[in-house]
Amino acid sequence: MRVEWYGQAAFRLSARDATVFIDPIGDTSGLAARGIQFDYPLITGVDADLVLVTHEHADHNGVETIGGDPAVLRSTAGRLESPVGEVVAIASEHDEEAGTQRGPNTIFVFELDGVRIAHFGDFGQSALRDEQAAAVGQIDLLFLPVGAGPTIGPEQAAAITERLSPRWVVPMHYRTPRIGFLETADGFLERMPHVRRLEETGFDTDSLAGDERPLVVVPAVP
Repeated sequence: MRVEWYGQAAFRLSARDATVFIDPIGDTSGLAARGIQFDYPLITGVDADLVLVTHEHADHNGVETIGGDPAVLRSTAGRLESPVGEVVAIASEHDEEAGTQRGPNTIFVFELDGVRIAHFGDFGQSALRDEQAAAVGQIDLLFLPVGAGPTIGPEQAAAITERLSPRWVVPMHYRTPRIGFLETADGFLERMPHVRRLEETGFDTDSLAGDERPLVVVPAVP
């Protein structure tokens, strides 16, 4: 499976038989109007069979940027049918106050090319609840916000990583030269014993063979 990072929480996962895009970046001009730097490139020329939207903020819900007439699952919970089989959509919150500050968030769990994946969107709870962890179950690949501010930060992300024990972790939603807010990924990476920084914005899961677990994979900034 090929994983490609487009910035923030936006990822394309390309397998033999299907492509999934998660949290495509939409129109973020409102951020610029508020004086907030957000310079990730526009998403163009990308098709998918399935688009997943974890919550309805502009840097996550740009469904219109993805071609190919994909099925769309957005901001919902349940066990849902999709072009890649069952998707487990787990209700969570974007903040530590039961969603009353920033609204709901969805954790998506699904399997692609034999890899079980969890994408945490803008998870902002103080901790992962027992019933949420049970619903996530055993996973191979974890996409996790680490940049604090409106989401969890390094300490909480490290605790979730330890609890779920995935094979691979890809940090997301953190400060880079492209955005002028959030914290960097450094605080999280310093807590992880096995980190691989890449020179490209994507990687193939087949290239990550090894006994290091969990291995934190850091793609280059788009």
